[in-house]
Amino acid sequence: MKKEICLNDIQPGQKAVVRELRSDGSIHRRLLDIGLVRGTKVECVGKSPGGDPGAFLIRGAVIAIRSEDCGDILVHTLEGA
Repeated sequence: MKKEICLNDIQPGQKAVVRELRSDGSIHRRLLDIGLVRGTKVECVGKSPGGDPGAFLIRGAVIAIRSEDCGDILVHTLEGA
């Protein structure tokens, strides 16, 4: 069984697939607008020295997402990716 974690738990170079968005309001709408829907593949391409924000490759674009918001994005990691 694949382990479900928050997006902020993946490290640079790791890939994951979105399982669920637990956010609400305007941030939820914004996450949907950038293509974060169930089944979307995401790759962590870097994190700032303090870890916030993180940079993620989403549907061909690199997007910076705050750690607070990453905590509301549930993913499962892709093994060997």
